[in-house]
Amino acid sequence: MSRRAQRRPTMMVLAGATVLGVALAGCSGSGQSPHQSAQAPSGTSTASQPGEPTPTTTEQTPPAVLPATLVSSVKSAAEDVPVDTPVSVKADNGRLKAVMLRDEDGHRLAGRFSKNHKSWLASEFLDPAVTYTLRSTASNPEGTVTHDTTIFTSQPLTLDEQTYPSVTPLGGSVMGIGMPVIVHFDVPVTDRAEFQQHMTVKASPAQPGSWHWVSGNEAHWRPRTYWEPGTKVSVDLALNGVNAGNGIYGQEDRHVEFSIGRSVLIKANVSTDKMQVYVDGKMARTIPITGGKPRGFQTRSGIKVISEKYPKKRMNSATVGIDPHGPEGYNIPNVRFAMRVTNTGEFLHAAPWSVYAQGHYNVSHGCVGMSTANAHWLYRLAAIGTPVEVTGSTRPLESGNGWTDWDESWAQYQAGSAL
Repeated sequence: MSRRAQRRPTMMVLAGATVLGVALAGCSGSGQSPHQSAQAPSGTSTASQPGEPTPTTTEQTPPAVLPATLVSSVKSAAEDVPVDTPVSVKADNGRLKAVMLRDEDGHRLAGRFSKNHKSWLASEFLDPAVTYTLRSTASNPEGTVTHDTTIFTSQPLTLDEQTYPSVTPLGGSVMGIGMPVIVHFDVPVTDRAEFQQHMTVKASPAQPGSWHWVSGNEAHWRPRTYWEPGTKVSVDLALNGVNAGNGIYGQEDRHVEFSIGRSVLIKANVSTDKMQVYVDGKMARTIPITGGKPRGFQTRSGIKVISEKYPKKRMNSATVGIDPHGPEGYNIPNVRFAMRVTNTGEFLHAAPWSVYAQGHYNVSHGCVGMSTANAHWLYRLAAIGTPVEVTGSTRPLESGNGWTDWDESWAQYQAGSAL
């Protein structure tokens, strides 16, 4: 509602003039009708008579409040959008109220708002050759709502342009205290640092650990010391759409949970031909053994890990490069309670044919043999992931010959991280 400036009536006193003269002077020479208003509209300037106060403006029209503007990181109708594009939305002149990013099957991608709700960022990358719909809503300070819809399509990728992560151990497994987390990629990863930033291992109770790249196709993680018994382990690989370098992208996210069983530690000395088994920190049994004989068949010394278990296993020397029909050849169909510790064919197993040598001297081709009864007891006790510390041999364990994660110092292991 506008106001008009009021003029205050004044009386002018002229020297030597009568009251009547004053009255006449007020009726002549003004150029205005007595009915003309002395008020001026608000926001306008009016001239003042000498001696009169200057009228002032008491109110101005407030500036208009602009509506919120929505800006996304992807243009509408865009095609061949790289799968590692960080999809985001920001609001100018307002705050975001809602953001939804869905694929063509209705799957909603996760994302998060900034603290002030000025922006939103998707926490997942895109799948290849998929059409996405991004809907966002914002409001300005007066509550005026703005909507925006952006539809776009991601780039197509062949299987040769994607790498799939396989995880060992399987979800739900109960493993030994030496079990490393092993991730295998079917297509090599060039940008290991970028991938590793999206690879997480969490343990409860928490234990410090590190990633260690064996090659572009394989990465391991282990704690600094053997796992605490009863630990719950969670592996999260948020690799879908992550740039692996050389035109390769992660094919899929993976989540695996497993646990650590009771503490079992095996210590075998192939010099004394004795094996001590510790359960929950206490020695449970000493077992007579026989190791690999001299002149090319010595059992390797080092910290090994049980990687496979077989109630029965055919052992053929041809698999380790020895002619089964030669003087050192063998082909035994049903070796009982066999537990693999190296890729090159070393096992812990029952060897009833060598009981005479067990506890005395070494007659095997590299395996650690024991009686059937002792092998059965150990087979039931030891899980995959149980560490086997072998001493007494001058033949060292080669890096990568099995799960050799514990055969390196902590500093050496950390040096294999990409970060």
